[in-house]
Amino acid sequence: MLRKPWLSAVMAMAVAIMSAPAAPAQAAAEPKTVTVQASADTYVSETSPTADHADFTWMSAFNGAGNERFGLVRFNVTGVPEGAEVKATLEIHSVRTTDTALAVRKTTSAWDEHVLYTNRPTLGATVGAKTGFTAGQQAKIDLSGAVTGDGTYAFALTSTGGVQGVFHSSRATATGAVPPRLVITYSAAEKPPVPAGPLPFDLPSISTLRASEKKVFAHYFTPYPISLDNKAGAEDYYARNYLNPAGESGKHAAYGGLLRDRPLPRAPKTGDWQLADMESEIRLARTAGLDGFTVDILSLTSQHWTRLKLLVQAAKNVDPGFKIVLMPDMNGLKGVTPTQLAASMAELAQNSTVYRLADKRLVVSPFKAENQPVSWWKEFMDVMQSKHGVKVAFVPVFLNFSTHAKAYAPISYGFSNWGNRSPAQQAGIASNINLAHDLGKIWMQPVSVQDERPNQGVYDEANNTENLRLTWDKSITGGADWVQLTTWNDFSEGTQFTPSTHNGGAYLDLTSYYLTKFKTGKTPPIVRDTVYLTHRLQKAAQRPSGGAQTKFMVPRGGTSTPRDTVEVLAFLTGAATVQAAIGGTAKKADVAAGITATTFPLVYGKHSASIVRAGKTTAKVVSPFEVKASLPNQDLQYVAATSGRQS
Repeated sequence: MLRKPWLSAVMAMAVAIMSAPAAPAQAAAEPKTVTVQASADTYVSETSPTADHADFTWMSAFNGAGNERFGLVRFNVTGVPEGAEVKATLEIHSVRTTDTALAVRKTTSAWDEHVLYTNRPTLGATVGAKTGFTAGQQAKIDLSGAVTGDGTYAFALTSTGGVQGVFHSSRATATGAVPPRLVITYSAAEKPPVPAGPLPFDLPSISTLRASEKKVFAHYFTPYPISLDNKAGAEDYYARNYLNPAGESGKHAAYGGLLRDRPLPRAPKTGDWQLADMESEIRLARTAGLDGFTVDILSLTSQHWTRLKLLVQAAKNVDPGFKIVLMPDMNGLKGVTPTQLAASMAELAQNSTVYRLADKRLVVSPFKAENQPVSWWKEFMDVMQSKHGVKVAFVPVFLNFSTHAKAYAPISYGFSNWGNRSPAQQAGIASNINLAHDLGKIWMQPVSVQDERPNQGVYDEANNTENLRLTWDKSITGGADWVQLTTWNDFSEGTQFTPSTHNGGAYLDLTSYYLTKFKTGKTPPIVRDTVYLTHRLQKAAQRPSGGAQTKFMVPRGGTSTPRDTVEVLAFLTGAATVQAAIGGTAKKADVAAGITATTFPLVYGKHSASIVRAGKTTAKVVSPFEVKASLPNQDLQYVAATSGRQS
């Protein structure tokens, strides 16, 4: 039986994280309704590009060739408490009975009621849609995701098909005419979805985070669920066969075992333990503020397909608002036909937890999309619509984005790439975002911690948490639309965000801070001192002193220069002193309020760090791992611990 000296500490950590209580329930307040009349409305017309329609009693929407028309409407919302859970409905009164396909889009530049087609505002994403209108009746369009509380909201009423739609404006005088209005129903704000203790800030409510147009998904890899055989951590499949260099009949011995880390172990369960485990993972991700999982679809049959469908069911059980994004893996699915893939994606699309845009298009985001040509993907989307009645919003993930962007642009809603895992390789993030936006597409930016692949003999130098912080910062400042955490649980690449024996939830806690900044557009105030400690278990150039390992990881070309450092990452309410014990040697550094990263040379021994202000220790973290001169195999992952999760 494989045993680790730190297993007891990790088991205690697992119990603490997996059993952490949810926020206490709050008695639901009676919903209240606010009706807001339009503060401005008009329309613009391509056939009358200099016409001023400020005095018109109606608005028009049409998408004819050379005859585009769209309405504009603005609302000033007041009286909604901060953090409230909001449902918003746009109500417009139709002049005619038409088959108009109306798409409500945000306007992203200024306009007034005297706007002309020649200086019309720019338009953003579709936030609501409806097809078909009846004369003299009020049409209702859900805009809940676009209205979050008090503020000014401006929308364009555009057409994507059908005949011209005509709607009463706020100046309508006809008998029975009703001006445009926004009906808002709100309930008292939820309490924060996680206990305050682990985080340096107060995480907003789930409804507040989800109201943002910015989305954050984590890449879920089906080969590595919480448990593979429902056994105790010390004797389960991970311990016996993946972490043990002799596991699986020695097939991983040359590189010291398949994995270096694993999901947090748990005790055996009764009943449907696989479904229960996936429900636990969704609760963890939801609690951290994530919108959903992008799921790597490795197969259309086999256990991976079964796990995918189980994950979809788990999301439905826990929270249907937590979305599953379909990500066919075009390495594993290289041999399938467009028709075969369409049949499987359409099957999954029947589930309400599978992610669709506001206009009901199904998001399909294939990994390594360039493995199939544009014509192949066009056929796939044609079959999805003609045979299964499903329109697709295509968001390909490339290994080489710039080479393929223009060719795939005509069929794509957005773009992404798999990204890099080292600070030295992140210079191209802004140019990728700009290229996607220049082509009229959204951009999903990969955010990562690190990358270590024993079986491939390569690793990236992440510089402790620098790569994680840098990729988040560039996503925010560069204007990314979505983020994909790469990955939630691909332990074979060492890229996991999920709480594990190596990180104990620290990387996910850090991500909660940055995703809040990304989604809200505001820097979360630090309300409690919190300190994160990261280091390797060995020095970068170190080799095992014994054992059967013969294949060793080397730095990937272009990665940052390997370094041997202990990093103390502090989130502070005020200036303080970092007092660290690095291998038994006392170290000290004065640091400012806010976020600071202090590094010390890595030495053998145990490591800890405290935050001291005015003679009082406000936070302390002790790494459960000891850096040793002798190790059974090469392990270059950065381990992490946080004061927020230590008693």
